[in-house]
Amino acid sequence: MTPRTVLTIGAVTLALVVGNGAAVDHWSGQDADRAAAAEPSASATRTADPVPTWRPVSAAALKSVDAVELRAESIVLRADDRTVTTISMRDAKHTVGVLNRVLGTPARTQTAVGDAGRCVPASTTSTWGGAIRVAALSQPGRAGNRVEVRVLRDHVRSRLGAVIELSGPHGVQVGDDVARQIDDASKSERESLGSDDAQAWQLLLERGWSDDDERSDDGTNGVSVLTDESAVTVIGSPMPIRPARGC
Repeated sequence: MTPRTVLTIGAVTLALVVGNGAAVDHWSGQDADRAAAAEPSASATRTADPVPTWRPVSAAALKSVDAVELRAESIVLRADDRTVTTISMRDAKHTVGVLNRVLGTPARTQTAVGDAGRCVPASTTSTWGGAIRVAALSQPGRAGNRVEVRVLRDHVRSRLGAVIELSGPHGVQVGDDVARQIDDASKSERESLGSDDAQAWQLLLERGWSDDDERSDDGTNGVSVLTDESAVTVIGSPMPIRPARGC
């Protein structure tokens, strides 16, 4: 192979890479996502709490999203039971950016400690349709999370007007009756927040955010629900249960 042939192959390869990037549909917020993708990956930069790697998602794929599931450490976007993408809650910029592309421009507020929910620190809070709220923390949380997520309704409208179902693990949605799950849960997975006259519970649905340095007074962390009687009113993560230090 001559030097000229090598140069020609290199030029063609570069053109294909550039062409493929230009073929991706453009939605508002996608430029920020691409810029973040160009940053060094977690595997290339060793830090105490690395930001996970992720792959850009096309606008066409995001248009098909019909369900959002909040997991203990991530948000899963699905279409017809197929996973479109999974967003790590250790990356605030990407989390908000992808949800902007799916749900449109949110209502934004600056919040002080505790304003966005129990034990939520100072943050910039984005809320879509009064249904899903993401607090991008001013400082990473103790568990390593950079966002706190709360689901307040069972569905939200996409930026195109389509209905997107919202749930937690096991398909639990706001409004569901979880009396059986409360009865079956161990004491470490449930906590009474009410009284005999007005019962309310916090119930852990899925554990998460654990590490070797986790302190015993942090309680059991993960994605939890809050209830009025046994009806789900909020799904949230991280939402530690039974923290001895209060948060």
